[in-house]
Amino acid sequence: MSEATIPYQIPAPPRAQADRVLVIKLSALGDFVQALGAAKLIRDYHVGARVTLLTTERFEAFANACPYFDIVEADGRTGEAAKTAQLLARLRSARFDVVYDLQTNDRSGFYFQAMRPWPPLWSGIAQGCSHPHANPDRETLHTLDRHADQLRYAGYDLVEGAPGPLPSVTWVRRALRDPPRLQPEFFNIKPPYVLLVPGASQQHPEKRWPAEKYAELASRIAGRGVTPVVIGAADERDAGALIAAKERRAKVIVSRTDLFQLAALAERAAGAVGNDTGPMHLAAAAGAPCVVLFSSATNPEKVAPRGVGGVLSIVAPDFAQLEPAQVEQALSNVGAFSLNRLA
Repeated sequence: MSEATIPYQIPAPPRAQADRVLVIKLSALGDFVQALGAAKLIRDYHVGARVTLLTTERFEAFANACPYFDIVEADGRTGEAAKTAQLLARLRSARFDVVYDLQTNDRSGFYFQAMRPWPPLWSGIAQGCSHPHANPDRETLHTLDRHADQLRYAGYDLVEGAPGPLPSVTWVRRALRDPPRLQPEFFNIKPPYVLLVPGASQQHPEKRWPAEKYAELASRIAGRGVTPVVIGAADERDAGALIAAKERRAKVIVSRTDLFQLAALAERAAGAVGNDTGPMHLAAAAGAPCVVLFSSATNPEKVAPRGVGGVLSIVAPDFAQLEPAQVEQALSNVGAFSLNRLA
């Protein structure tokens, strides 16, 4: 039998009684949110263990409130040699029993190699790790399915090909004791409302449905007696201003929300509409019915948000041809205007 035909043998799972567990997830907001489903599986598997998350500084406060992690480490900025050396020293001294690398890029692979010659048990794709995700089709899988498959290759009792665990951020209001700043009234918003997310990565303008289209959609939503609420980072101020100018009933809170507030607003929203961007993953994880708009630049079968509230993806090779009436109908189809969402 040639080496190419030798079947891969899934190794024994990492010890359930491991005392020190590390989860690595860096990168962008959408990727971070999607990893929360796998993080909960890891937390539930390692009952009583101390679970540490290694993430980026942007997500440190949010992760500190998450019930899946006991300790949060931030890996600093790429290229800061002193901070990297300090981080590696902390990782080595922590003496982790098992590491789940959900980032699986060159940076996290570097952390594995830096822990040699006696690295911990490691689930990921780093060369030489104990529990490699050896599925040759891993890059074709949806992110959530890839995480689940990685844990299956690490020995977890998961059905091959089963959908990955849905991420959830419904713990946010409970973890923070639902303070006033998490209420819609804090922003002078009266339910029912639909979140509009007109932004996307500055590096990918082709992922943005035109703000003028969002303005028309806002008018259609407002015509139903539902408040359109525009959210986003500071980069979306121009889009927010345009929408507000064309539809006075819209509420624009661009650049005024943190991740906790976005999650809490989405949990109470009748629905959410947005481009292929991180806040839409957060909205889906909060349980809002979502309509996500994809250009030809992205394959939704690999990256579309998933959530218990339902997610409908619209793929429009030419965003100029996607009409607000179509998006309004999609919102209706996903249940945003149902009586239980508007109550």
